[in-house]
Amino acid sequence: MPKMSCFLGLYVCLLFIGLVASSKFEELFQPSWAMDHFVHEGDLLKLKLDNFSGAGFGSKSKYMFGKVTVQLKLVEGDSAGTVTAFYMSSEGPNHNEFDFEFLGNTSGEPYSVQTNVYVNGVGNREQRLNLWFDPSKDFHTYSIFWNQRQVVFLVDETPIRVHTNLEHKGIPFPKDQAMGVYSSIWNADDWATQGGRVKTDWSHAPFVATYKNFEINACECPVAVTSTNNAKNCSSSEDKKYWWDEPMMSELTLHQSHQLIWVRANHMVYDYCADTARFPVIPAECVRHHH
Repeated sequence: MPKMSCFLGLYVCLLFIGLVASSKFEELFQPSWAMDHFVHEGDLLKLKLDNFSGAGFGSKSKYMFGKVTVQLKLVEGDSAGTVTAFYMSSEGPNHNEFDFEFLGNTSGEPYSVQTNVYVNGVGNREQRLNLWFDPSKDFHTYSIFWNQRQVVFLVDETPIRVHTNLEHKGIPFPKDQAMGVYSSIWNADDWATQGGRVKTDWSHAPFVATYKNFEINACECPVAVTSTNNAKNCSSSEDKKYWWDEPMMSELTLHQSHQLIWVRANHMVYDYCADTARFPVIPAECVRHHH
């Protein structure tokens, strides 16, 4: 169906074909585990973590190319040891995956978000930054945009990471597997806060992450269709035009590039590309591009 698509704060909106899914949780998603840790309050969905269980949900469909968005208010107060994740993933050992992982903190410390990209089952592409606001005090918008040229992670429409297609350099790019959309909250005090030095204080449980305004504007892929056909069906042709394939979506605008530079310069605290202890040889995708 037609969709007025405005991407990444662009001022020009153009009419292209896209798939627009409802913002109602129950139409897009279903609980994956611990249904008794879900709380519905009007338009809000709350996921609880206690010393019995966390909770998670996944999309009913899988998608290839487009944009997925959620508004999220993270765990308030002392959230050390907890992780709230919002991510996309395909299935199998050679899966592709795009991760937002929000790492809990001790009260008063900045909340950090870790992103990661898996391609054909290989990850180890972590970047971590401290957010420039307190994400536990109000809702903020977190999005993943994906087409054949790039994967873009956005916070309140500000790009915080771009993973560029460098197939012409022999580097695989995640463009051939349909992906589900997922979110969860769980205890990860073996690594989440200060490298695992700060453990979860269960006296502060339950830890609650609150969601609203789910949106999936992407190409829905039938389960029975092969990946080759999915890629073809979700790409523009003479017969159909998808908004994510338009030339303006192939790279960041100048303004967005400046935003990304600002984020990296002022808020990034870890970049796998600069970790020579882990990677004595710089990963190939890091040589010429910021990822």
